[in-house]
Amino acid sequence: MKYHLVTLGCQMNMSDSERVRNVLEGMGYQWVENEEEANIIGILACSVRQKAIDKVYSKIALWNKRKQSQNLITFISGCILPADEEKFLKLFDIVFAMRELPKFPQMLSQYGITTPAGLEKENLNPKEEINFFWKVKPKYNSSFEAFIPIQNGCDKFCSFCAVPYTRGREVSRPSVEIISEVRSLVEKGYKSITLLGQNVNSYGLDKKGAEINFAQLLEEIGKIGESTQHRFWVYFTSPHPRDMGREVIEVIAKYKCLGKQIHLPIQSGDDKVLIKMNRKHSVKKYRESIEAIRELIPQATLFTDIIVGFSGETEEQFQNTRKAMREFEYNMAYIAMYSKRPGAASYSWPDDVDHKIKKERLALLTEDLAEVSGKYNRNMVDKEFIILVRDTDRKSGYLSGQTEGKITVRFASEDKSLIGQFVKVKITSATNFSVEGELVEVESLQEV
Repeated sequence: MKYHLVTLGCQMNMSDSERVRNVLEGMGYQWVENEEEANIIGILACSVRQKAIDKVYSKIALWNKRKQSQNLITFISGCILPADEEKFLKLFDIVFAMRELPKFPQMLSQYGITTPAGLEKENLNPKEEINFFWKVKPKYNSSFEAFIPIQNGCDKFCSFCAVPYTRGREVSRPSVEIISEVRSLVEKGYKSITLLGQNVNSYGLDKKGAEINFAQLLEEIGKIGESTQHRFWVYFTSPHPRDMGREVIEVIAKYKCLGKQIHLPIQSGDDKVLIKMNRKHSVKKYRESIEAIRELIPQATLFTDIIVGFSGETEEQFQNTRKAMREFEYNMAYIAMYSKRPGAASYSWPDDVDHKIKKERLALLTEDLAEVSGKYNRNMVDKEFIILVRDTDRKSGYLSGQTEGKITVRFASEDKSLIGQFVKVKITSATNFSVEGELVEVESLQEV
């Protein structure tokens, strides 16, 4: 029996897919790269973006056509809005929320497949279900890079976002499980670990003092780094500016294993737009966090998320976002044109910024990003950096890796055994979005 899984959306869905794979393989299924060879095919969807949902409809149309000539079971989970879920019930054999994954074998048994009952749990509320879901061990997709969920759901209710309606309210995973998973990965030689949550820096707040907070969680992970000679970097995504206190920044500065890269979504550089977005932070509050980062971790790189063309955004408000781009000098910004999502508060508001203007604003902001990121990249030339080699590069004869600050670097080498290892590279050239170097050292870099 063979299976194939399609994963759309963010790193949280990628992490969830590792648990889905472990359940399926525990039932005796074998992974196949070619979906046409599979007896069961699933998809982890993302209702946050329309493009991802469009891909779901495209895939299920092909799969249901295949059912006319062969036996095939289809399922869907992930981040799904209630409106989308209702439509998928008519198209897929099995539709379930990710927190219901432990019940998945029981669901499959309805299709004549014998499965172990050990994972079955009945009559659980959503919080109990997500806690039981976290106990399902993941089948990591990489031998050197891992994603660890520390939290599920969101309480912020940004007006443009559907996540509170797809994943529910915030629930923090027990810290003892998180710390245990980090320690296990470090002992296995993992080099890059990313803590995942919709608002990681509000971790523990839902437990009302019965759990440690995010800074304390990072402190415990930092201590693991201090107790081992194994070099590894720990990252997190995404924090919310409202909860980004100085305490978290101080802990990152204190421990070598905590990656010196911060992804702090600003979304807009205009206070009125931020209020309309229900972001609950001002540009001033955001600036205070950046100033603390520059003071305590001057070597840190800074990433962000920005939406252009939000409902009612004026030219002046967009120009304020351009000012923020230049002021904060981001190394990377994930810029998106606003699109309405069913379920989000702004869905009923007019999408009144012309698509052509959105494209123009996207292009202008990308040019601003190129200017500030290019300045940083060119300052890297003639300096040496330790990078984690991640894969072969698109440029033939080259490998590609990332610095601790997640700046992608390519260098000439065809030695694929370096993938998953730390190497030292001297930067020889740089453009606005590209950095290239030459290999300097391989040995002895796997230890701090």
